[in-house]
Amino acid sequence: MAISFENALGIHPQAMGVRVQRAEIIANNLANADTPGFKARDIDFRAILNTESDKNSSVRLDKTNNGHMDGLLSPDEGLKFRNPNQPAIDGNTVETEIENSEYMQNSMQYQSTFQFLNSKFKGLTGAIRGE
Repeated sequence: MAISFENALGIHPQAMGVRVQRAEIIANNLANADTPGFKARDIDFRAILNTESDKNSSVRLDKTNNGHMDGLLSPDEGLKFRNPNQPAIDGNTVETEIENSEYMQNSMQYQSTFQFLNSKFKGLTGAIRGE
């Protein structure tokens, strides 16, 4: 009987891809915290995964380079602007404390997904070895 990685791993590999992309977006927000007029952006992780789970299809991203991994979003798809609690006078909407908090939360969720996948692979390896 063949092992189907898609069935065994579910949507978790794609979830990691979205977490990586979200980390890049939040890091970009933090890098532009002092840029006048910069608008902080983020993705709605839960909405993306719910949509993809409902469709029960493979989740893909456009690749801009052959060396890139497949992901979930095209460059600006699903990006939303954050509504700041206290916008800056210069029009910048990055709130460093919120961005740091979101980055850490995303990082912990990435790590938990990684650990889940790691345990799945250990289980699959054990099954292949007959353990």
